Parts: sequence; C-alpha cells; structure tokens
Amino acid sequence: MSEAVVRANETTVPMLACASPEETLAFYRALGFEVAYEQTRPYVYLVVEWSGFALHFTKPASGADPANEDAGGCLVLVDAVAPYHAAFTEAMRRAYGKVLSSGRPRITRHRPGASRFTLVDPSGNSVIFIQRDEPEEVEYGGSKKLTGLARALDNARVLREFKGDDRAAFRAVTSGLRRHGADASGVERALALATLMELATALDEVERIEEWAAELRAIELTDAERSRVEGELGQVAALEQWRSAVPSAAPDDADGPGTPPAPDTD
Repeated sequence: MSEAVVRANETTVPMLACASPEETLAFYRALGFEVAYEQTRPYVYLVVEWSGFALHFTKPASGADPANEDAGGCLVLVDAVAPYHAAFTEAMRRAYGKVLSSGRPRITRHRPGASRFTLVDPSGNSVIFIQRDEPEEVEYGGSKKLTGLARALDNARVLREFKGDDRAAFRAVTSGLRRHGADASGVERALALATLMELATALDEVERIEEWAAELRAIELTDAERSRVEGELGQVAALEQWRSAVPSAAPDDADGPGTPPAPDTD
C-alpha cells in the first residue's frame, strides 16, 4: 500500500485573544482595517483585514488579564516596515489626535533603519511587523564594535526593538550614562538624555523629564546632531515643549567626519 504524499498546501491562521469585541473592532477600524467577519454569539469570532493579511480573534483563556500583555500575538513579515508604521501612525493621529505610544493600545516607535515595530492592541496582543531581510544575529549588550555610552545606547535599541522591554532599555541607558557619560561626546550624551525622556514617556514615569531637558540645554549641538536628538523625541508627548530643551545649533560642518544624516521622524 503506497503512502499518501503531503504536498505544500498549508495556510496558517493566527488566533488572537479578544477580551472585548467592541474595543478590539474600534481599535483596528481606527487603524484602517476592514472587518471581514463579526460574531459574538454563541461565541466570539472576529476577522479583520488590512492590505494582504488578516487577524482572527476569539475568546481569551480563562483568567487572562490584558494588562499583562501576555495573551499572545503574531508576526507579519513584510518587505519594508517603514510604510506600515507610517500608515498606522497617521491613522492614529486622525482617529485619536495623537500617536498612541504608551499604555494599551499603542504602537512602538520606528527609528530610521529599524527592521521591526509592534502594535499592542486592547487585549494585550502583540502584532509584530518584521522586515524580511532583518539581520539574523542580534547582539544583546550592544554591538561589540562600539564602546562606552554608544554601546549602551545600542543595547537599549536592541532591548526595545527586539525584546519590547522598555524597562530594561531604560536601565541600560541610565547605567551607561552614569558609567560613561563623563567621557562621551556631546551628541552621545544628548541622545542618551533624549532616549531617557522618550522611554520615561512610554513607561508613564515623567517626573525627571524636566531635569533631563535642562541637561540637554547645556549641550551644544550641530544641526545634524540636533535632528538626531529630535528623532529620539519623535513620539514623546508634548514634543514641542521638549524640543526647546535642545540648544540652538552650533555651526555645522556638513563634511565633517562622523556627522550622520538627519533621520525622518513620525
């Protein structure tokens, strides 16, 4: 008797938790998703679609708490993540008047050149958009090609973008600034302070933002460096208020070594 041959014909469907159908549908509709299927009785089953992918939702496990943000999630592999992030943040501005960068639901920020970002929905699911050519190796602890505060900043980037751990990223920058701040360049110190301000906003711990803003005022920056710092503040609440913390630009040597291009901001 011949054995059956399995031919590639599979389709996987992510099943995400839905603590509240109303909140779930309102959030995804605000982002521009179409509701393809909506059922609440005799059990919850929802399907939302955007571009070429769909997300399916059903009842969460007993005792699940959306606040823990451990319900689950899925990966969405794309050719380039920046256009998706731009589309979702623009939709948030239209629907909510701002980018939801803290609390739940929210979207994580996307730095220029980053290969992923995450949508956290009202039920605590993480929908992670990942660029297909993302590097396979991630250097936790920061790139070994870097030293001092620059390496601490790179470690914070990895912790935030790849682990989604704002708290660990905050600790990494705080420790790096304490250990290496005195020997770091002005722009590295400014980037560290801006990163702390953004992370503090995401963590809803804004008590020291004014203190860090005052420290920023004391650092002289070129135009390109100022743009980099503003990029770190791209989703901080009341951005215009904190932009005044960055000092007026010093004369900028456009051809000087180590001067990076200004990044786009949300």
